[in-house]
Amino acid sequence: MDPVARRCEEARGLLPEYVERLRELVGLDSGSLDAAGVDAVGGRVAGYLSEAGAEVERLPVRHPDGGPLGHAVVGRLRGPAPGPTLLLAGHMDTVFEPGTAVRRPFTVEEGRWARGPGVCDDKGGLLSGVTALKLVAPHWRSGELVVYCGPDEEIGSLGSRPLLAGLADEADTALCLECAREDGSVVTGRKGVADVEVTFRGRAAHAGIEREAGANAALACARAAVRIERLNGLWPDVGVNIGVMRSGHRPNVVPESATLVLDVRADLPSSYSAVLAAIDEIASTALVPGVEAATAVVAPAPPWTPGAGDALLRDRYLDLARRAGIDLAAVPTGGSADANLIAERGTPVLDGLGPVGGGDHGSDEWLDLDSVAPRTALLAELALWTAGEGALRTEPPAASAVEG
Repeated sequence: MDPVARRCEEARGLLPEYVERLRELVGLDSGSLDAAGVDAVGGRVAGYLSEAGAEVERLPVRHPDGGPLGHAVVGRLRGPAPGPTLLLAGHMDTVFEPGTAVRRPFTVEEGRWARGPGVCDDKGGLLSGVTALKLVAPHWRSGELVVYCGPDEEIGSLGSRPLLAGLADEADTALCLECAREDGSVVTGRKGVADVEVTFRGRAAHAGIEREAGANAALACARAAVRIERLNGLWPDVGVNIGVMRSGHRPNVVPESATLVLDVRADLPSSYSAVLAAIDEIASTALVPGVEAATAVVAPAPPWTPGAGDALLRDRYLDLARRAGIDLAAVPTGGSADANLIAERGTPVLDGLGPVGGGDHGSDEWLDLDSVAPRTALLAELALWTAGEGALRTEPPAASAVEG
């Protein structure tokens, strides 16, 4: 029997276990800021990894403001001989508030369509990685397979960035466990994304008695927003969205402060840097006398533009899929993920390797259970291929760790 077909049969045998574990994880609220919920998921995932033969660590992660974000879970499967290191990366957190799992419990419709908070993003993908490790464990002869389960990906991996950077630097290759696109495509590139917060500080004054003595931060904010909106179209791959404007508390007071929060996306590193510089320049301009502005870039994820190592992974995966009778494509996508941060370290990466799903972040999120076995089998075969192929990294790790 063809190795890919045999691995598919093995994966189908593990499907009932997969579904029950998915039911268990989806039944646990694990919003990014819910440290206890994330740790409840992490405890179960750590158990699954240990049962599959991995050595497991649970490492505390803290938000840059000092608050706890739950523990990352790292499982390591070591072969008896030296060899390359493969990193599988997924995440345990969701975007949903506490109580969502009770209001919208895990269900399976028509024996195929699994639904519930985080069923696709990323509990289904993460479990596919755990199951793939279980499939390859008896055959892992050299090097190390590392499974990273992040606690804060949905807020840009703000606290876990140093840990993820270190794991990426150790790895020769990385496979990311976000689910495949709705049409089954895997992901070979992601836009760079950043939240940009511009804070304006002016001077309060009575609007009726001495308006001229004030320095209107709201007006400066509005003028900046108009100029920033005009950045759209200057670079064909750039999009800037003015998402939040806040200022003032009474109409008879000249507002002394204002805040503008932007979503910035770009395909290319050059335009990503250029648009961030342009926003900073606009903010630093004296748009209203007496008002000063400061710009902060929050959770930047630079563009992931695929290189030679990424292409090797893509081509091998598509070949394995053809052997399994699956016709699929490899596409870039507009959302950022941990793959951006891994690619920044110079590690060849492929993403979207979980089962097929969609409706991420919404009440109609779904996962196609019929896709679980074949996609998990393909992931396992690709993992074994990287172990035999050796290092795919074509450049040394980045000189300094990603800052949290």
